[in-house]
Amino acid sequence: MDISLVIPLYNEEESIPELSEWIDRVAKENGFSYETIFLDDGSKDSSWEVIKKLASNNPNVKGISFRRNYGKSAALNEGFRATQGDVVITMDADLQDSPDEIPELFQLIKSGQYDLVSGWKQKRYDPISKTLPTKLFNWATRKMSGISLNDFNCGLKAYRKDVVKSIEVYGEMHRYIPVIAKWAGFTKIGEKAVQHRARKYGVTKFGLERFVNGFLDLLTIFFVGKFGRRPMHFFGSLGMLMSIFGLFCTLWIGGAKLYHVSFNIKAEKITSDPIFYLALTCMIIGTQLFLAGFIGELISRNGNERNFYHVREKI
Repeated sequence: MDISLVIPLYNEEESIPELSEWIDRVAKENGFSYETIFLDDGSKDSSWEVIKKLASNNPNVKGISFRRNYGKSAALNEGFRATQGDVVITMDADLQDSPDEIPELFQLIKSGQYDLVSGWKQKRYDPISKTLPTKLFNWATRKMSGISLNDFNCGLKAYRKDVVKSIEVYGEMHRYIPVIAKWAGFTKIGEKAVQHRARKYGVTKFGLERFVNGFLDLLTIFFVGKFGRRPMHFFGSLGMLMSIFGLFCTLWIGGAKLYHVSFNIKAEKITSDPIFYLALTCMIIGTQLFLAGFIGELISRNGNERNFYHVREKI
């Protein structure tokens, strides 16, 4: 099979038939063998009924429905597990991504030049309240990851099959799939300018909380990318610094006390010295950081599952 299209959705009953017909037309015009996997992420409307009807009339259409809304990352992860095509293409179901981009994305991957190609929506039909924070996150992600992409969060992406079979998308990490792919050793990451269409049906499913989540996910990406498999290197280093500083303060206090005693100089009680409490605090925090590092090592070596969700039905 040439192409697997993975399309997560939530309450998109109006756009699904038009999108499916558009994809089918593009595939036939270019002679592609394909499958379209719609992932209904717990929709409250009739999206799943629409998908089942499409699947009954078109053998290339498949569907997976979650019992409740788990988020885009969970939907993509389940969709990646189900793909069979040599090239996997993801897009949003709201018709803001154009299926006409499929042939070029397919060729970029099949040529062997790239493992992953991310879309770049140069001209966006979004308000500045959405585009400005997005530019900030993209800039920060470029600096932290070393990947030169202008739009990490574009839903329109193409992958080699072994890329999606080698990565796990969890939490809210769908924004940073290129970074996850790079961790897995897929370094040939490219970008293609794509058309961004104005929303035709419904309303956006993302609110202001996406910006807070995006910032927190960026911190997670930075930490996990450097210390995800070796948390003791992070917590242990901090714990060592705190403990050494606390030990130095303790030796300073002890040395000062011995000096005063040796020369019969009147001195205040050790507990009256603020440095005593600073040393005590540093020693306690240092010990806690060491323990956090040990616990992190145990979790990272034994915790294999990050996705906890239940599929309701498959077609």
